[in-house]
This record gives sequence, structure tokens and C-alpha cells, in this order.
Amino acid sequence: MLNVENLNIDFYNQEEKTWFKAVKTISFNVKKGTVLGIVGESGSGKSVTSFSIMRLHDERSAKITGDIDFEDISLLNLSSNEIRQIRGNQISMIFQEPMTSLNPVFTCGEQVAEAIILHQKVDKQTAKEKTIDLFNEVQLPRPEKIFDSYPHQISGGQKQRVMIAMALSCNPKLLIADEPTTALDVTVQKTILQLLLKLKEERHMAMIFISHDLGVVNEIADEVAVMYKGEIVEQGPAKSIFENPQHPYTKGLLACRPSPSLQLKKLPVVADFLTGKIADANAHLNASNQLTEEEIVSRRALLYAKKPLLQVKELCTWYSIHNGLFGKTTDYVKAVDQINFEVFPGETLGLVGESGCGKTTLGRTILRLIQPTSGSIIFSGQDITNISRSELRKLRKDIQIIFQDPYASLNPKLSIGQS
Repeated sequence: MLNVENLNIDFYNQEEKTWFKAVKTISFNVKKGTVLGIVGESGSGKSVTSFSIMRLHDERSAKITGDIDFEDISLLNLSSNEIRQIRGNQISMIFQEPMTSLNPVFTCGEQVAEAIILHQKVDKQTAKEKTIDLFNEVQLPRPEKIFDSYPHQISGGQKQRVMIAMALSCNPKLLIADEPTTALDVTVQKTILQLLLKLKEERHMAMIFISHDLGVVNEIADEVAVMYKGEIVEQGPAKSIFENPQHPYTKGLLACRPSPSLQLKKLPVVADFLTGKIADANAHLNASNQLTEEEIVSRRALLYAKKPLLQVKELCTWYSIHNGLFGKTTDYVKAVDQINFEVFPGETLGLVGESGCGKTTLGRTILRLIQPTSGSIIFSGQDITNISRSELRKLRKDIQIIFQDPYASLNPKLSIGQS
């Protein structure tokens, strides 16, 4: 169905006045009804490759050579109007970040209906009916309500389903899914994977599934291509890639997913495999790299002999719900309710839970980015629950946060260095 031969992609760097090679002579094919998984770390060329299939690059600053044939049609030789007829109709794409891919000023339904009107030339009412049918197919609850909802009014998992509905709206033969589960929690991720496989079978589609998560790719892919620095370093059936990797980079990727039941002295890194320090993909599992029970007990004794660095006591963050003519408070959303824990110097505390359970709100409350409703936050022996803004400013250098969404957290008007 899709055959990519000797694909090269170069981008022009305006500042340095040079061409940068992003993808280097890669070849792969996708058969009808199968899933090709493309894996690799960020910056390896996965998304750049998928964008070239869709012809989404700015061709004034991108140089694409090689062959991309879809059902014996050379996509690189098509005019803008001709590729527009294929893009969305026969080849469709689920983009990487649903939070930023959906337009915030249009309802979810309007955005899917627009694609249907554009490609299928139907009236608004027919497009709305088709959209609601699609929302049912992707298992969105209350599809009529979501049709009229704006993206910020629905959850991350629901946004992703809207994106899937949009991609499927014209019944494509090939679906490209670019990191479709990255921003979702594990329970939602599993549901989305099952949904994609179900839709693939029902619609007899082929799929390219792009991810840096080998566990996810192992669940969904028939064939796997491993990308590193713009090249495909290994490809083959998923079973053989995961059970018997040949390239050092593939071995490193697999080793970087150690079992949660193991306590390792040193976590494996890909660089160790690429430099030849480690050849065996399971070397990190050797007994010499595992902490014994005695070592774990000793480390914990040293850790908890110190005073806690952070103490959270009976912490609550509630949001009032206003109803009625005069905006009277009728109820509360208890985002964080009666939380207690301590963190000691050198300790890592993991907070886990599904979307909406209060993890992020708790973190922001501890940082005093959100004012707590009640309770106390004690940092280095100082109660910071109600300290002034100027005192908080001094404290910021000692308590920092890595925000959830890098795409929305960095200022697009500033360079990376300025940020």
C-alpha cells in the first residue's frame, strides 16, 4: 500500500545558512491491514518522516528526495491540489498533542464536521449527523454534548478520541498515529490502543504507529522500524525485534524499561550500549547491579534518620461551584482533600493516579501557585502556607517544578536559551 524508498529530508537553517539532514536514506513499506510501529527517542526523525508522507512540510525550507508511493501514486510528484485530495481522504493523521492540535475557539463537533464538509461536499446537518456517528464509534460518552463542547471543557482522553474521529471522518486507507497516547494516563492509553486496533480491523486500514514507548508499540505493531539520528537502524517483525534485538541502540531502548519490581544500583542508559560498554541487553539485570534487602534497609535507615524536608498536613484545595442568579456557592469540587505526607532529603516520592485525581493540583498547591483552602505546608521547618508574595519569590529557587506540557510551557516568542 505504502512504499518509501531512499527517503532523505533536509531543512534549511536560516541563521547558519546551511542545510541540516533530518532523515537519511530510509526505506520501509506498509501492507494493507497491518501496523508498522516506528520507534526512537525524541529528535530521531519519526514525526518528520510522517509529515513528509502527508506533504505537510514547508517545501520552501525543506528538501525531500527519494520515493514515497501510495497505491502506485508518487506522492512527491503531486501538485498542491492533488495532494490535498489524498490528504485527509485516503491518508489521515492523528497528531501528537491533542491539547494543542484542536482549535480552542471552535467546538469539537464543528472541527470534525468542517473536515467532512470540506472532503465529502455535504451540508451542515449531514456533517453533524456523521460527526455524532463518529463520536459514537470512538466511544465518546454523550456525543451530542461533546459536539457542542470546546476542547478545554473535555478531558485529555476525550480530546484524543475527537482527534481520532476527525482522522477517521473520511474513511482513510492509511492512518498515521503520531504519539497518540503520550499525554494520556495508563488506563486511558490502554483504551485508546484497543480502540485503534478495533477500528483498524473494522475498517480494514493500514496504520503507521509512531512512539518512543516500546511497550505500547509491542502491543499494537506487526512490524517495527527503529530510528536513531535520522536513520532506520533495525527493522523487522515486532516479535523478533523485541525478543532478539540486534542493533546496540535497540538493545539500549529495551534495557531502559527495567521491571518495576527490581531495585537497581544503576539504571541502564542507551549511551552505554552505543559506546560498547554493554553488549548484553539484560546485563543490567545481573545480581551485581541489584540492591540486596540489607542494602535497601540500610539506605532507608540513613534516609529517614534526617528531619523531613517537606511536610504536608491535612491539605485541602477546594473549588466552589456557583449557581443561581446571584452566583451563590452551592457545592465544592474537592480537588485535594485532607492530604498528609512527608518527603525527606534525598528521597523520591511518586504520586500516581488517573487524570483528574488531583496530582497536579497538589503539586501546584505545594508551590503556592494555587492557594490552599486549609491545612499546612512546611518546607525546611518553615510554614509556607500563608507567607507573602515577596517571601515566596525568595523561596522559588529552592522549590522548582517541571510542568506537564512542554509544548504549552515554553514561551514561543523566546528562544530556548532566553527561556
